[in-house]
Amino acid sequence: MKKTLPSSTKVVVIGGGVAGCSVAYHLAKFGWKETILLERDQLTSGTTWHAAGLVGQLGATATITKLRKYSLNLYKELEKKTELSTGLKQNGAITVASSKERLQELLRQATAAKLFNVNVEVLDKQKIKDLYPVINDQDILGGVHMPEDGQADPVGVTNVLAKAAKMEGAQIFEKTPVTKILVKSNKIVGVETSKGKIECEYVVLATGMWSRQIGQEIGVSIPLYPNEHFYIITEPMKDLPKNLPVLRDYNDCLYLKEDAGKMLVGIFEPGAKNAFKDKGIVPADFSFAEFPDDFDHFEPYLEKSFHRLPMLEKVGIRKFFSGPESFTPDTQYLLGETAEVKNLFTCCGFNSIGIASSGGAGRVTAEWIINGYMNEDLFSLDIKRFQKFHSSKKFIMNRVTETLGDLYAMHWPYKQHDTSRNQKLLPYHNELKKIGACFGQLGEYERPMWYALNGLEPEYEYSFNYQNWYPSVEYECKNTIKNVGLFELTPFSKYEVKGENVYEDLQKLCTANIKNEIGKCTYTHMLNKGAGIETDLTVVCLEKNYFRIISSAAVRTHDKNHILKYLSGDTVFKDVTDELICLGIFGPKSRDLLSKISEENFSNQSFKFGTGRNIIINSTNLWVQRLSYVGELGYELYIKKDNARDIYNLIVNVGKDFELSHCGAHTMDIMRMESGFLHWGHDISPEENQYQAGLNFAISFKKDFNFIGKEELKKIKEKKLDKRFVMLVLKDSNPGNPLLLHEEPIYMDNNIVGKTTSGNYSFNFNKNLSFGYIRSDLSNEELNKKNIFIEVEKKKYAAEIISKPLKETNFKNI
Repeated sequence: MKKTLPSSTKVVVIGGGVAGCSVAYHLAKFGWKETILLERDQLTSGTTWHAAGLVGQLGATATITKLRKYSLNLYKELEKKTELSTGLKQNGAITVASSKERLQELLRQATAAKLFNVNVEVLDKQKIKDLYPVINDQDILGGVHMPEDGQADPVGVTNVLAKAAKMEGAQIFEKTPVTKILVKSNKIVGVETSKGKIECEYVVLATGMWSRQIGQEIGVSIPLYPNEHFYIITEPMKDLPKNLPVLRDYNDCLYLKEDAGKMLVGIFEPGAKNAFKDKGIVPADFSFAEFPDDFDHFEPYLEKSFHRLPMLEKVGIRKFFSGPESFTPDTQYLLGETAEVKNLFTCCGFNSIGIASSGGAGRVTAEWIINGYMNEDLFSLDIKRFQKFHSSKKFIMNRVTETLGDLYAMHWPYKQHDTSRNQKLLPYHNELKKIGACFGQLGEYERPMWYALNGLEPEYEYSFNYQNWYPSVEYECKNTIKNVGLFELTPFSKYEVKGENVYEDLQKLCTANIKNEIGKCTYTHMLNKGAGIETDLTVVCLEKNYFRIISSAAVRTHDKNHILKYLSGDTVFKDVTDELICLGIFGPKSRDLLSKISEENFSNQSFKFGTGRNIIINSTNLWVQRLSYVGELGYELYIKKDNARDIYNLIVNVGKDFELSHCGAHTMDIMRMESGFLHWGHDISPEENQYQAGLNFAISFKKDFNFIGKEELKKIKEKKLDKRFVMLVLKDSNPGNPLLLHEEPIYMDNNIVGKTTSGNYSFNFNKNLSFGYIRSDLSNEELNKKNIFIEVEKKKYAAEIISKPLKETNFKNI
């Protein structure tokens, strides 16, 4: 009996691959029975059908590991529920390292996996040979083994999810292409299909490689693009042991999977090939299709596979496969609500690991839609981490030729991409380059990360230990605390809001009591309805009913979206990020330097901490506020772009008399940690509330406004804290030994009690410094009577918890 397409529903999921079916299942399971999935052709017909089907739990980040673990458990559970097979075979997986640095990376991932109870065993050479007897292990130094990993049939997994979705009440319609997504007043109202119109409140784009062009039709930026992805399947191999673990050899860009006596050899190579390059458009009717062979592109990696598995050299190839897989600018997924259209969500951009990821990704997407927010730290996967330019063909087609290879390339700390650079340059970019700036891409900007000394090349030499930029940053840190440093802050996100109701709007958005006094600056947070921290920012009153909001560079789209969601209709919002250059002049001599180039009175009595005003420098009117993110006396200068180069050159020339040094982003990050300042996206996120983070000083229950999250925050205030923020230092501190980053387990005696969120080496205090959260009722003093450790690369380092920042500054009296 043919089903009739409903004329209305709650939510429409577009796309019948593994991701779409997972979203539909979870929505229905969580109570939204009015869920419809629409597939333009047949289930799996896009890219799911040709996936290699690897099911691995260990990811490059803790967030991805968490979602992958959920996926594996879900597929096992749904096999029993649906009585269908996913083809899941838990024959384990081995990843080998043929370099010291790769082994370090694997050990770091294995250490982070402990936070989620993922079973990872560290292997020596002999154990690798025992588990994989046909391997050539001559150049292997070690590896890791995930006994519960394995492989599954992509079509089987999708069918299991689809049946489970139907059992929960969702409806699935194949051969029903969506011809148009209907939007009114920037909000979803329905979809048009080849079989009629459906009114709905929500739409989920689980449309894989088509997502960018579908979004483009309605003005939505979805930054992904497909590349050609290659693998071969051999003829049967009679000497091949059965049930071999999946083998990954990242250094040679290889994965190898035994399947019914044959071997599948796949690659994630640098310098990947764009698919559909001629037109840059994925054809609407591309179903169950493949690309012509390109053996020349694949052959170098086939040679590498002969080295790793010599028996492959004597076997024929049964199948050469090349098909499309979509990739994102940073190899992370695209989840969450889009910035441009309310109630339009994405669940795509899986970078060829969709089978392993889609169970968890479908769950969080469904929860995000139903709750309207997430109290998990998912910003690294949130589509709003990107800006509009990221989805332009020029940017994305170039970038994904690099990011496909990034999957198996080294995940170096502080790594910078080589492709799609120089999107936006500072007015004095060439001046910075001449004095040795090493640039990193932050948002659209090229921003100095550090400055090379003594004529050395300003280039990263990547390492998991001592960093080649340490001498530069040591000088920058010490000179800032002694003299004065010039910091580049232009990429900071900057918005201006004004109107009759703007003060009331801000009071309802912000937890702190916003100062409605010209020149007053307020540090505050904005929360979601569950009291998770959505933003970390400063609000400055420029004039009556006119405010500037400043937050970090990486959250430009995210924070803008959150603010716009709650502004009243009469309030005018403007993103002025690109109109204003921002320079930070920080250090004990910053006041003297500014006094030399301006007639303004910068004394503590006249220009107090947390205030700002318009001043004149070089006959130019600009805004200056006395704030510093590095814990020093300091000032932020906001300058119109056209005037910035002259002001910059004046500061540098006059600064010579005050021993001014240029300082990069690494120095700012180290010094903000020395001062105990938290960073959104690392130390705080929607996963934390202000009480857990020790930021309850930014809450005002006294103000006569019912700010978002207030009621939930009151409940939290009355409860015992389940975790709390801590600052730690290693007892034996050396720069780069170990290199503290984030997501390292924190131990009390032999038990994991938390994880780190930020790490750096403090050159001003000669300490390995780490921030994090722990689960404990004990005070810092009591904790330090215990044995506290931070684990890095499977090795525990003795640590102690400090009760106050390494550097405390009384801003009111300097």
